[in-house]
Amino acid sequence: MDVYWRRRMAALVGVLVVVAVVAWACSASGPDGESGTDASAGRSPTPDPILALLPAVTITPSPTPSAPTASPAPTASAKPKTLARAKRPGDACDPSDLVLDMQGQGEVYAGDSRPRFILTLVNTGKVMCTADVGSRALEVRITSGTDRVWSSADCVSGETEDIRKLDRGIPYVRQFEWDRRRSGSDCASDRATAGDGTYVAVVHASSLRSHKTVFHLR
Repeated sequence: MDVYWRRRMAALVGVLVVVAVVAWACSASGPDGESGTDASAGRSPTPDPILALLPAVTITPSPTPSAPTASPAPTASAKPKTLARAKRPGDACDPSDLVLDMQGQGEVYAGDSRPRFILTLVNTGKVMCTADVGSRALEVRITSGTDRVWSSADCVSGETEDIRKLDRGIPYVRQFEWDRRRSGSDCASDRATAGDGTYVAVVHASSLRSHKTVFHLR
C-alpha cells in the first residue's frame, strides 16, 4: 500500500515540475517568441520621469578668439600752407621774373675799334618792381679761354648802387663799350692792352646770367 502512494506522489511531482518548466519558458518568451533579452533590446527604454522634467540645455561651442586688429598708425596732419603775400608795385623784383640778355654790335673789331654791347633787363612779373642795375650788380665780364680779361666791377669807386623801376614788359637798356684794355685788382697800375684773339662777353646779375656773346679782336 505504501509503495502505491509513493509511486503516485512521484508522478504528481514530475507533472508539477513539467508545468513549472513550461510556465517559466512562456514567461521568458515575448509575444513573437523573442527572448526577454532580445525584446528588451528592441524596445526603447522608458524615459525617467524626473529627467523629463529638467529643461533641455543646448551647448554652443565658444568662438575661437581672433587676433586683435592693429589700429592704423596716426598720420601727421599736414601743416596749412602759408599764402605768400601778393607782390605790391615797387617791391624788389623776384629773380624768377627777370630776363637778362646782352647783344654784341659786331663780331670782328679791327684796328682801334672798340667792341660795343647792348644790355637789356626785362621784368616779366605782374606788377612794377625795382632792381639794382649798378656796375657791381650787373657785372659785364670778358674772358678769353680761362683768362679773365676784363670786368665792369673792377676798380669801381663811389656809389655803385643804381635802383631802377621796371614796368612789366618794358626793358631797361644800357649800352657800353670796352676800351680793349685789361682790368684787375691792381687799379693803380697802367692797364695792358688786350691782344688779338677770340673773346667771350657775359653779363651776371646775382643768380641771373645772359647767354655768351663771342667776338674777335684783330
